[in-house]
Amino acid sequence: MPIRNIAIIAHVDHGKTTLTDALLKQNGAAEGDFSMDSNSIEKERGITIYAKNTSLKYKGTKVNIVDTPGHADFGSEVERVLRSIDSVLLVVDAQEGPMPQTRFVLKKSLELGIKPILVLNKIDKIAADVVRAHDEVFELFLELGANDEQLNFTTVYAIGRQGIAFKTVEEAQAFMKGENVPAEKTLNPLLDIVLEQVPAANKPEQSESNTFKAQVFNLAYDKFLGRLAIARVYEGKIADGAELFLLDGKKAEKGRISKMFSFDGVQRKEVTEVVAGDIVMIAGFPTIFIGDTMTNDKDTEVMPLIHIDEPTISLDFLVNNSPFAGREGKMVTGRQIRERLERELEINVGLKVVFGEDKFRVYGRGEMHISVLLENMRREGYEMQVSVPEVIIKTDENGNKTEPFEEVVIDVPTEFSGTVIEKLGMRKAIMKDMKEKDGQSRMVFEMPTRGLLGFRGVFTIDTKGNGILSSRMTEFKDYAGEITKHQVGSMVSNETGKTSSFSLWNLQERGVIYVGPGVEIYIGMVIGNVSKGNDLTVNPTKGKALTNVRSSGNDDAIVLVPAWTLSIERGLEIMNEDEYLEVTPLSVRLRKIFLTDSDKARWEREQKAKLQ
Repeated sequence: MPIRNIAIIAHVDHGKTTLTDALLKQNGAAEGDFSMDSNSIEKERGITIYAKNTSLKYKGTKVNIVDTPGHADFGSEVERVLRSIDSVLLVVDAQEGPMPQTRFVLKKSLELGIKPILVLNKIDKIAADVVRAHDEVFELFLELGANDEQLNFTTVYAIGRQGIAFKTVEEAQAFMKGENVPAEKTLNPLLDIVLEQVPAANKPEQSESNTFKAQVFNLAYDKFLGRLAIARVYEGKIADGAELFLLDGKKAEKGRISKMFSFDGVQRKEVTEVVAGDIVMIAGFPTIFIGDTMTNDKDTEVMPLIHIDEPTISLDFLVNNSPFAGREGKMVTGRQIRERLERELEINVGLKVVFGEDKFRVYGRGEMHISVLLENMRREGYEMQVSVPEVIIKTDENGNKTEPFEEVVIDVPTEFSGTVIEKLGMRKAIMKDMKEKDGQSRMVFEMPTRGLLGFRGVFTIDTKGNGILSSRMTEFKDYAGEITKHQVGSMVSNETGKTSSFSLWNLQERGVIYVGPGVEIYIGMVIGNVSKGNDLTVNPTKGKALTNVRSSGNDDAIVLVPAWTLSIERGLEIMNEDEYLEVTPLSVRLRKIFLTDSDKARWEREQKAKLQ
């Protein structure tokens, strides 16, 4: 059977997964309420976090599809997938046009010599402009150095939610006017283009080769089979139970296949033989890693390793030592946290960990990358605390400090643009472009990642929730110097107990409260922030003093502002350098590293003693 291998790439929320779901359902590979976003966090957030493999059969051809994440923090998932496929469907929102992650995924595709197929999606939006969006994508191709063949890309016009596609802009525009309505809504025009333009993955000369060669581009885990390698087969064929060598350019390791699977729709199907061109899952190699070459001839040339961009932020994972430690979590020891991080490293190539005795330095691609890891761990019963995220600072060959910079694209109502420009200016942002249309402003900035940390919450408040902020890491540049941020102080509890409505009612005038009434707290826990920059020690457990004497001034109704409840991402964004974020299966709390003044004084004495 002929095989085509494609990936669907796009900026976050441009409709990749909806389009994939529609393709699968129309071709009998899925049914009902199925979605490729099967992970619980993906369903809650409405975004794709992990790259996933699936396949469908169309006109006697097997089409392997890889659905990729759209958020910049999970770009490592996209980078490795692109090495395993022959073409990509570049999905672009017909209203928004190319966004930062569009540039990132397209740049990686063009560098690998892939010729994309452009899918202008969501053409049914009121403000959709397919001609403008197409021109902007073409300009992006030119800017990224596409060759003549890549510039001659084919465009398909689609409405993923309705499961319909058109080959020409005239057909699409006629449909939007209520004319030329097809008898059956279908994405077949898109699949026809895929069969016409994507080269066959299983060419005869590759299938007949005596040398088997495959490269691993993703990993999975099965509690019975152990580590599973997801690989693209480039040459030859191999049977179940055969011996293979793993090559990484340094060593050759021998092993035996225990099981093999191919992708049949959304299910994995056990097979006894795999052939060139297919994307398969192989078990039996516990030490296999992404980028390894699998072959039956150890003298085979090693395939180019898969390069992944460097992490940009780091923070410490520590054993939780708060007064409430061990109340909610089942996995609380350093050994258990270490083992969990080691398992994560097997499949999460964008992550790096330096293991210490009592703390683990974790390096990631962004705040969301780290927060998803923490969220997964807490749902598995782990309990830990983490330090404030820090941007990775490097030193170049000339001894100069460098730091990661981001391209930031902001869409806001024009009335808020002045405030956004002012706040970003304080954070060393430089405006590169600004466009206004129909009361909306699109601004493009370049700024240090340091300046972006902690800004998203401020941005949401300043734009009253009407702004959209997207960013991508571009490169390491010279250190930008000190960044001015509006620091708020912490409201720190000096008592252990349950919060009282009366106390919170008085404290809410001082700043923003993170906890509601009746919540258990402890000494040194941060229960809110203070508008002034200094920390404020408070007693949130204090109740109202009751007497038998009635007074008109003492019987006011208590009206509490709803608490600004902490999530993992909010906590990472607002925490100060002298604080830890405590993450447990049921709670997210902010606390001071030193819960009391005496703890801090004792630590300072110990540090002085070490220096003597």
